[in-house]
Amino acid sequence: MPPDTLETRDTRSVIHGLTNLKRHLEIGPTVIESGHGVWVRDNHGREYIEAMSGLWCIALGYGDKRLAAVAARQMEQLAYYPLISHKSHPQAIELAEKLLAIAPVPMSRVWFANSGSEANDCAIRLAWYYWNAVGKPGKRKVMAHQQSYHGNTIATASLSGVAYNHQGFNLPLPGFLHVACPHYYRGGQAGESEAAYTQRLLAALEARIEAEGADTIAAFFTEPVIAAGGVIMPPAGYFDGLQKLLKKHDILLVCDEVVTGFARTGNMFGATTMNLLPDMLVCAKALSSAYIPISALLVNERIFTAMARQSDELGSFGLTMTYCGHPVASAVAREAIRIYEEEDFPARVRRLEAPFLGGLRGLATHPLVGEVRGLGLLAGVELVRDKNTREPFAKNQKIGAICAALCEKHGLMLRAIGDTLALCPPLVISETEIEELLARLRLALDETAATLSAG
Repeated sequence: MPPDTLETRDTRSVIHGLTNLKRHLEIGPTVIESGHGVWVRDNHGREYIEAMSGLWCIALGYGDKRLAAVAARQMEQLAYYPLISHKSHPQAIELAEKLLAIAPVPMSRVWFANSGSEANDCAIRLAWYYWNAVGKPGKRKVMAHQQSYHGNTIATASLSGVAYNHQGFNLPLPGFLHVACPHYYRGGQAGESEAAYTQRLLAALEARIEAEGADTIAAFFTEPVIAAGGVIMPPAGYFDGLQKLLKKHDILLVCDEVVTGFARTGNMFGATTMNLLPDMLVCAKALSSAYIPISALLVNERIFTAMARQSDELGSFGLTMTYCGHPVASAVAREAIRIYEEEDFPARVRRLEAPFLGGLRGLATHPLVGEVRGLGLLAGVELVRDKNTREPFAKNQKIGAICAALCEKHGLMLRAIGDTLALCPPLVISETEIEELLARLRLALDETAATLSAG
């Protein structure tokens, strides 16, 4: 690479996540300079369909003038004020009221943070705070699914069930437990029905709870759709059985809506779509359509009552962050919710689900495609060596990464999660753009198959 290009300057100065850092020094980045709607343009003028909404987040697409204008006005009016020592500001109040009004289940109060990782981290701390407040300090363990992703603080990286969060970091910490990922396509045994598979997983979960001791377990975290684990949806009956077990053993349920919140699944929240009744709910990403960092943690009355009592006994609630409820972020998030509601994005997603998922399922006849799964405008396409036996490719072949690179070559940005191609396009995508997305994906799949045939 020439010495003064953006690509070279990047390799000399920037550390990239989810990246082979040594290889990055050799190949450099794709540098994106601008975007409009579902399209982004690199520094060489090439355009791409951004089929991952950046990182599952820019739901309203690029270049939304309403969000930009609100941010500019708020910066001029009140650029910053903290939410500590009995201080507040209108933007945080209005956003909190709106989130409580649209929450999928009755919630009591809202805690603000800056990212999904932080909000989930705070949910862990509040679970511990709650159980201390009600006289059960032994309930400290936290459970989640294998392949789940809940963030990258030390606690949420431990909570997440993906190996890359742990390897080389001395994680997970003790007390973070992982149970089987409810993925029937991969986990079901020969001849086992989905119903039998579900019952087997639930029986194993209850056995694990009893082995650990329910009096040692504080909370169970789940995503309505296990997004970064490969866009995995549990089989029918799984969440119903899970919630019955948690209620039976008095374990809090935390719903991680960082990816699924704000119309992504065809309802404002994925909890509604999947019939989840959480004690706490975390949202981020599409909360501001990623135009500015913000996240929110909603807690129910049971938890808040205990928090208030505990903070009074201790003299203060000892959790804060400098940018919690930042006025600019709060104003942008409130405007984003207005747009979701005014333009009825849940209905829009339900309307586009058929051409999007139907088009992807049309790829099921492709020799590389084993399973197409999804909901709303969220999907995973799993590539396999053998469609009949579901035999996966060897990990070192990195077929998913090869196909994702070929998608980029054809002007389509998506993400390879192992050998699953994840798609999460901005909610503003049109049917014509969906058709173009599908055409480019098929080209990449064909080219990947030809590359394998050629050895």
